[in-house]
Amino acid sequence: MDVDSLAVQEFLMATISSPGIGSGLDVKSIVSQLVALEKQPLTKLQVQAATVSTRISAFGQIKSLISTLSDAAGTLSSLTTWNAVSTTSSNATAVSASAIGGTASNSFSAQVTVLAKAQSYASAALPLPTGTALGGGTVSIQLGKWTNPTTFAATAGVAAVDVTVLATDSVTEIASKINSASAGVSATVLNDAAGERLLLRSTSTGESFGFSLSVTDSDGVHDDATGLSRLVSGASTQYAANAAATINGSIPVTSATNTFTNVISGVTLTAKEVMTSAAEITVAQDQGVMTTAINKFVSAYNAVNQILEEATKYDPATKSAGLLQGDATAIGLQRALRGILQSSTTGSAYTRLADIGITQQLGGDLAVDNTKLTSALNSGDDVRNLFRIDNNNELTNGVARKFKTFSVGLLATDGFFSSKDASLKRSLDLNSKDQQRVNEKITRVEAQLNRRYSALDVQLSSLNALNAYITQQVTQWNKSTA
Repeated sequence: MDVDSLAVQEFLMATISSPGIGSGLDVKSIVSQLVALEKQPLTKLQVQAATVSTRISAFGQIKSLISTLSDAAGTLSSLTTWNAVSTTSSNATAVSASAIGGTASNSFSAQVTVLAKAQSYASAALPLPTGTALGGGTVSIQLGKWTNPTTFAATAGVAAVDVTVLATDSVTEIASKINSASAGVSATVLNDAAGERLLLRSTSTGESFGFSLSVTDSDGVHDDATGLSRLVSGASTQYAANAAATINGSIPVTSATNTFTNVISGVTLTAKEVMTSAAEITVAQDQGVMTTAINKFVSAYNAVNQILEEATKYDPATKSAGLLQGDATAIGLQRALRGILQSSTTGSAYTRLADIGITQQLGGDLAVDNTKLTSALNSGDDVRNLFRIDNNNELTNGVARKFKTFSVGLLATDGFFSSKDASLKRSLDLNSKDQQRVNEKITRVEAQLNRRYSALDVQLSSLNALNAYITQQVTQWNKSTA
């Protein structure tokens, strides 16, 4: 073989049979790598979408905490909180007390002498086999008041209730009919060694809620010991009674129930036992309610401050930033909240929270000096005014009133959180559309690359075949020449 023939053969082998070229071309891998390059903008968009979604969640959490702060501020700006009172009784097992908000602080003695009772009635024993009929007729029940065992005055405007009794009715059936008649009494049947008894009891306590029972017997005799009249003959009655008590040792008071309402203005007494000596009742301002409300406000504020502090911080040492670092709206919200804390109130001896022991710490959280706060609460209405006074001026109103007004605005349907949420969701929607466009482009590019490289693979396969043929011809040519 001459030198020229050898050179052509080596050139063809090097050009056509280079590694990686020919029908063994990895089209899938090549296209995959090229498509990966096209997907880089998509990855960036996906990261941006995840960040926006996280911000939406963060602002949702802040909104929830602002709502809690709003509720706490509302409690502190409510007169109910500052009018709260507590009552104590030196003998709560015998007489307890409660008072409505705003009741003046005072103390007095109370002694229960009689408990309220409902009238009760028991027929004589009916020595008959259980379930035996008594006889027909009518049982009449009239509500009213007994002034003594023989004098009864019917309640004005209240008619007697008549219960028709059949000749076949048993005592149990009669009791059931009385209960169904809504006559102001309840009926039951007692079985003892002597026989059956019909028991009646007023459904209300007090002297004015007694009753009278009479019978119209179908046998024409209405008060003997036979027939239906056996329900009244030989019956026994315990009359109703009002509850009675003595206030301050000399003032008698009564009540149809065991509850005495407004005997002392705003105070309700509940009699439980007859007493041999008086109990001391004390009504005082309930500082526990006020302290609890203040502490809940402080906790609610701190929760908001902490989430904003964490979200907007930047750590220069680690060069790491919070999720909302640089977000103007989040920083503006944080500054606005702190601005309200630093503003002053007029109309109170205390102008700032620090005056009553609530101070701002490093990082913005509030801390409560309980000793100083208790002392301030003992000084009268000035703490109340610090929190809830209305000067018709958002700059000088009470602290709680300022926070309530501010938070209501933030939480309104057209307020800060609504606007921020809408803005972030618009951004997320635009991002989604951008991702869709990128995905569509990737699909087109991938299809184009597959077509091109598949065609190239076909062409290389043809070249491989040509390479094999030329190699064969060169070999034969060399042999012939030799």
